[in-house]
Amino acid sequence: MYRSTISHLQCVQCGKSYAPGETNWCPDCGLDEGILDVIFDIDRVRKTLTRPVLAQRPRNHWRYEELLPIGEGLPLVPRDIGWTPMIEAPRLAKALGVRRLHLKDDSRGASASFKDRASAVGVSLALASGADQIACASTGNAASSLAHCAAAAGIPCNIFVSARIPDGKLAQLLAYGARVFRVQGTYDEAWRLCMDACEEFGWYNRNAAVNPWLVEGKKTGGMEIAEQLMDDPPDWVSASVGDGCSIAGIEKGIRQMREIGIITWECRMLGVQAEGVAPIAAAFDSGSLDRSGGGDTYADSINCPVPRNWRKAVNAVRTSGGVYTTVNDGEILEAVRRTGHHSGVFAEPAAAAAIAGIARARADGVIGPKDHVVAVISGNGLKDVAGAMRAVGGPVDVPPNLDAVQKEVRKDNRP
Repeated sequence: MYRSTISHLQCVQCGKSYAPGETNWCPDCGLDEGILDVIFDIDRVRKTLTRPVLAQRPRNHWRYEELLPIGEGLPLVPRDIGWTPMIEAPRLAKALGVRRLHLKDDSRGASASFKDRASAVGVSLALASGADQIACASTGNAASSLAHCAAAAGIPCNIFVSARIPDGKLAQLLAYGARVFRVQGTYDEAWRLCMDACEEFGWYNRNAAVNPWLVEGKKTGGMEIAEQLMDDPPDWVSASVGDGCSIAGIEKGIRQMREIGIITWECRMLGVQAEGVAPIAAAFDSGSLDRSGGGDTYADSINCPVPRNWRKAVNAVRTSGGVYTTVNDGEILEAVRRTGHHSGVFAEPAAAAAIAGIARARADGVIGPKDHVVAVISGNGLKDVAGAMRAVGGPVDVPPNLDAVQKEVRKDNRP
């Protein structure tokens, strides 16, 4: 099933190696700690994945096939995943106090989130394995992306979400035809129920924390950043962090593009967590995870009190020479407004947290005024309209006459 360029899988805690397909987590370290990383034969990849070759390939995330867990004849469904825009945002850069800012806008992806990258790999592997159904637990975006990819592929999809899922994401799930279990409990309880259901019914498990192949889809976001800024290197890449899978994938993608010779530069990762739910930021400093599961944040997509992929997320930022920072909900609210006003990009709260993190890091002197920064916009604001309205306020209600408009214009001195 898996490419010959894959060498082995390695436990991120104990370092033990496993053959592809042997297991999805390290049995010695257990389900909660035995997360596996996919190790590729970089020398072999380097021979075929080159700049001239990439220039001839279709612009989707399957273009990096040598570094994806796909084999000959594997159905790649859907094909329209990835290659999202890289937008330069000079007005937002000025507002944040940095020299240059690019937005890697995955809000324009197939289901309007970064998670499409992992779900496409998961669905393709599910089809190859002969599974008749697929499932995941999610705070929202992984769910909607999986439902989209499953609908495109024609495989039934089962989704486990917490009771707090925003209506926009819930509507997506139902529109794509997923069977949605809205669990009357926490996200962690929904995750464990999904795990039990996959075991009971034999569904393919798309949960990225226990399915090591999914992070390989997410790393295509980092590979695209590297390719799109091939000869225009950034100093920092900022990404919001919930479970930890996405930032781990982004860093791995950039690093592997350097290892195979597509780029020559390095950059630092800025991991951004909500102040109210920041277990990975704390683990970055302490070296261990607080599993108490407390806290809360307005940014639902990163409201993950017990992150499964915390060690990969810590290792990724540390490997890059980067840092973690935390931002409060007020800063995230301001970032939703600021991103829309100064760049024309409508980011959901969790995506805007990457912008809030840049502002905080700039204020703390971590990011300098001459730095070039990339922010990963991981989800569209329409996914959480209620959350967006908290940030942007309401309209001006007027009767249908010009006098009322003139009165409002005189009160508002905006340029």
